[in-house]
Amino acid sequence: MTRIVILALLVAFGAGGLAQAAPAGRVVVLCSPNVEWCDLLKAQFPRATGIQLDFVRLSSGEALARLRAERANPVFDVWFGGTGDPHFVANEEGLTEFYRPKAWDDLRPSLRDAVQNKYIPLYAGVLGWAVNGALLREKNIPEPRTWEALADPRLRGLVAYPNPNTSGTGYTMIATIVQLYGEARAFDLLKRIHRNVAEYTRAGAAPGVLAGRGEVAIGVTFVHDAVLQILSGFPVTYGSARDGTGYEIGGLSLVKGAPNRANAIAFIDWALTPEAQALAAQAKSYQLPSNAKTPVPSVAPRFQDFNVIRYDFPKYGTAAVRDGLVGRWTREVFPLPK
Repeated sequence: MTRIVILALLVAFGAGGLAQAAPAGRVVVLCSPNVEWCDLLKAQFPRATGIQLDFVRLSSGEALARLRAERANPVFDVWFGGTGDPHFVANEEGLTEFYRPKAWDDLRPSLRDAVQNKYIPLYAGVLGWAVNGALLREKNIPEPRTWEALADPRLRGLVAYPNPNTSGTGYTMIATIVQLYGEARAFDLLKRIHRNVAEYTRAGAAPGVLAGRGEVAIGVTFVHDAVLQILSGFPVTYGSARDGTGYEIGGLSLVKGAPNRANAIAFIDWALTPEAQALAAQAKSYQLPSNAKTPVPSVAPRFQDFNVIRYDFPKYGTAAVRDGLVGRWTREVFPLPK
């Protein structure tokens, strides 16, 4: 009888242990940074919480389109990363809802203020370009210092930038030029730059890859993505428009009607801890982390080194403005002959 009681206690203890070790449900993440970062989230979040994480990797523009398409029956719980403008749009259209995370007071005040409780700031990065200096020297072309310089006829076939229909980086470029020069002059410039474009890429980091490979001389991208190419040994440097450049405040949003809302909130709170934010650098993504307690990678570009404009996130994050500018670019710039 004693042996039976002991055996029963062991079984009960073992079952309890298994119950504690079993995954506490799942969270489905729409993940917009590089896939290496998404993979680290998938590996580390279950270790920290016991909650399984699944993700689909989509660039910002594609992610917004996916959320719009699934409005009536949301599949995702959280949207992680991507430029801030489409996060503004998603909130405006009721696709996401604002959640005030536990770490809110630890986030950089300038980033908190800029997003106006429409989404949670996750990181920040400066817009610029990757430069293949050897290719420019070979063709005796000076390195561009302004957006206007990207229209230099000598750069014919030597520029790449992301398609704003799929990439938040591409939209940030258009919105930046419009804020600098006004819409009419900006679109005239975009049409002239178009003649020099070898490829409109789907993702924001891809132009830097093309510059690193020597397929183009200038790849418009966020500067932290150019840093990755430099550290990978490619013959590039980075630059930006000295007359003014934009920036992103990467977003973190709770999907409205999330199927796994409690787990989504657990993920958001975890993702803003210094330990979780440090995964970005492990994934070779070198933005400025939003949590002021998170160490900034030594190779991360510093905002003070660039002429960053006062980017109007609320205006250029409205659906009417964003869809209007992307639509105009698609009609008036993209189809032009080169």
